[in-house]
Amino acid sequence: MNKTLKRIAENFLFAANIFILFLLLFENKMIFPAWLQSVGRMHPMFLHFPIVILLIAMCMEFFRHKSTYSSQEFYQNFTTLFLLIGAISAAITVIMGLLLSKENGYTGDAVMFHKWFGVGIVFIASFIYWVRNKNFFTPLLAKIFSVVTVCCIIIGGHLGANVTHGENFVSTPFLSKKITEKAPIERAVLYTDVVQPLLAAKCMSCHNSEKAKGNLLLDNEADILKGGKNGKLFIPSNPRNSLLIERINLPEEEKKHMPLSGKPQLSDDEKELLFRWIQTGADFKKKVIDLPEGDSLRLIAAKFLAPPQEEEFTFSPADEKTIHSLSNNYRVVYPVAVESPALIVDFYNRKQFTSKALEELNAVKKQIVTLNVNKMPVTDNDLKTISQFENLRILNLNFTDITGNGLQQLSALKYLKSLSISGDKIDNKNIAVINKIKSLKEVFVWNTPLKTDDINALKNENKNIVFVEGYINDGKPTQLNNPILLTTKYIFSDTIHLALKHPIPGTQIRYTLDNTDPDSVSVLYKDDLVLDKTLTFKARAFKETWLPSDSIVYDFYKSGYKPDTVFFADLPADKYKADGAKSLFDNKTGELNFGLGKWIGFQKDMEVFMQFNKPVKLHSVALHMLKNIGGDIYPPTLIQVWGGINKTHLKLLQTIKPIMPGNGDISSLFLEECKFAPTNIGYIKIIATSVKNVPKFGTSPNKKGWIFTDEIFLN
Repeated sequence: MNKTLKRIAENFLFAANIFILFLLLFENKMIFPAWLQSVGRMHPMFLHFPIVILLIAMCMEFFRHKSTYSSQEFYQNFTTLFLLIGAISAAITVIMGLLLSKENGYTGDAVMFHKWFGVGIVFIASFIYWVRNKNFFTPLLAKIFSVVTVCCIIIGGHLGANVTHGENFVSTPFLSKKITEKAPIERAVLYTDVVQPLLAAKCMSCHNSEKAKGNLLLDNEADILKGGKNGKLFIPSNPRNSLLIERINLPEEEKKHMPLSGKPQLSDDEKELLFRWIQTGADFKKKVIDLPEGDSLRLIAAKFLAPPQEEEFTFSPADEKTIHSLSNNYRVVYPVAVESPALIVDFYNRKQFTSKALEELNAVKKQIVTLNVNKMPVTDNDLKTISQFENLRILNLNFTDITGNGLQQLSALKYLKSLSISGDKIDNKNIAVINKIKSLKEVFVWNTPLKTDDINALKNENKNIVFVEGYINDGKPTQLNNPILLTTKYIFSDTIHLALKHPIPGTQIRYTLDNTDPDSVSVLYKDDLVLDKTLTFKARAFKETWLPSDSIVYDFYKSGYKPDTVFFADLPADKYKADGAKSLFDNKTGELNFGLGKWIGFQKDMEVFMQFNKPVKLHSVALHMLKNIGGDIYPPTLIQVWGGINKTHLKLLQTIKPIMPGNGDISSLFLEECKFAPTNIGYIKIIATSVKNVPKFGTSPNKKGWIFTDEIFLN
């Protein structure tokens, strides 16, 4: 190595050591400019170089005094060079690390010990370089200091991995094999046994007491609810406007996507779990079995838990087309779980119920394990049909028209475990037939003519059956489950029937259609509700002595007309073109994750043309759009709607200027509607002007913004 260059490198190493001491002494009194923070963020990229160089140098130093190498000038010079390069690169890495540690989120013991081990490596390596040729630095000392340096590198590297990737990063692969036991669904708590393990595995490496990126901690309930520097992590019951859902659904290449690129990513099931958990109110105490069977959150949570301790279904699944055909506006048929052959059947419209509706289920009678005819006009004669559902496990006959004379028909159900006859005219004589149903485990007898003495006698005669007499008020109000929306379509052409239910008898469901939150005096839901226009539907459950449920929120869109031809003036971006122009009228809205192929994106003005073979009378045009500041996706600055009988006779029907988002606004789906006087339309042109200069708070300031749309509604 050139002597002049070597002298410069040695002086640099000395200066770097002094600068490190200066930073350590005055780090709490210093404020670093933004460009130095960027230098600090290069620490994780640069640190691997000195680790490798120093490990090689320490191995060579350990054997330097061995007779085989002590006389070799090349070996001695090469060791000196590697030690100098390693010490200098380690010093640069430590300086970067000290700058990085000044940013928010780097706290805790792991960060502190990682810092001091890094500083120690620099000082020890520098000390070895400067004294290694002194007489007092014996071969034994050389070996001791080499081993100490290697140990510091290993321990410091391990602590750094914990800071970056989470505690026990190195040991997780073999430790995780030992932690394979899942909580059984019967006693699992949604947050403790399902959500929290997910956060620990995929999120807490960056959001823990040691390293709280964005000042966000996920260690406990209080910190999760507190949120971080960007605000609340989520809005209970409103996942579509929650920061957590926004970040996990950004494309992985986006800077704000979480978890960070290169770290274990969330699966689709895990994203769905977090979405549904927030949608149902983000309850930290609720058990999985508190959710109704068939509830989407319960179904997705079951994938992360041990299966119920019960026998497997041995019968074959029913034909999917048959199952689909049996679901209509008064009955829903759906599987117990994904890939399960077992079916659940719910009836929810009393006015349309007939005995024939039960008989139609004979096509899937072997697959039905749960039948809910709560509040339906079921009679004793109908029990004969029900008795043919040979694999029935759960039967809900609450508040029906049965008298008990036909209960003996149920003795044919050899798998029946749960029978609900609350609110029915069942007396002590009729209920005696349950002795013949050997498989029964529970019977619900609320609000029946049965007296306390009658029920006590039944308990004595049937030790294996639990008789549930009703809700016992212990003085502590309990929150109701959310109402369940049975309707699965959200876009309709004329009208749509909304069907809701609640698993707790006597519960009232109240709703609003004006985007306000429902309260105890809002409109009472009865049977079904017919919508005939675009609106936001909100509903809550109410019951005396219970706390009201959280609100459920759904957007419904009316799409009265579909054009015969639709095309763009210029094609959308290749990676955001969905299925082309036809996807604007496929009745499928996109999600917050705009990388899933449903959205149409333009980084320029968007012009859409639509033509009808026969003119139609329109009074509004609405665009369903996406706002995502992290992806530079903004509402149009201007929307113009032109229309006329044909393309040569167009006039401006309406112009609107959407509200632009501000700094900190979270991603959301929104509707921009242009209303105008009813007009006969054969041809429409829509022009949406994009943001020409992204604001300073955006990801790419002063560049063009994106426009994203997935549906157009014509009414």
